[in-house]
Amino acid sequence: MDEEFRSLADRLADEAEAAGQSAAFRALLATEDTEALARVLVEHERPLWAREMAAFRLGCDGDRRAFEALVLLLNHRDPGRCVSAAHALERLGDPRTPRAAAALATNSLRTAYALHPVRLLTALRAPESVPALMSTLERLLAPGEPYWRVALACVEGLGQLGDERARPVLAAAAAHPRLGGAARDALARLSAA
Repeated sequence: MDEEFRSLADRLADEAEAAGQSAAFRALLATEDTEALARVLVEHERPLWAREMAAFRLGCDGDRRAFEALVLLLNHRDPGRCVSAAHALERLGDPRTPRAAAALATNSLRTAYALHPVRLLTALRAPESVPALMSTLERLLAPGEPYWRVALACVEGLGQLGDERARPVLAAAAAHPRLGGAARDALARLSAA
C-alpha cells in the first residue's frame, strides 16, 4: 500500500465508519476482484466513499473503466478526493486524461476546484498542458480574482514545463503581488533552458 493509497484508505475508513459501513469498507479494501470493483462504479445507491475506493484502485491498476469516475472526483469540492483522483489518473495513463484535465482547469465556472487539474496537467506534460495553464493564468491575472493559489500553481507548472510560449503571461504574472516571486523564478527557468 503506497502513501496515497494509505491516505485514501484512512480518509474513507472514517467516512464508512460514520455511515455504519465499516464491514463493507474492509471488504472493498481487501478484494482483488477487478470485476467487483468495476461493478461498484455502476451500481445504484453505492456511497461516494465506495465509488472513490473502487475508482482509485482500478485507476492505479491501469483499468480504464475508472476514468469517468476519477474525472468527476478530480473536480470535487473536497480537496482530498481531488488529490486521490489526480494520483490515480496519472497512474491510469488514459489518453483522454490531458483533455479532461485541461477542460476542468480552464472552466471559469469551476475555478475554485481547478488546483488539482492544474497540477495534474503539469505532471502529465501533455500537448494540452501549456495552452491550458496559460489560458487559466491569463484569466486569473484580472483584478479582483480570488483564486491566487490556482494562479500560483499555473505559474509553477509553466516554469516546470519550460515552454517559451509562456514567457508573456509569466512576465505579466511577475507584476502580481502574490505571484511575482514564482513568476520570476519560472522566467529564470525558461532563460536557463
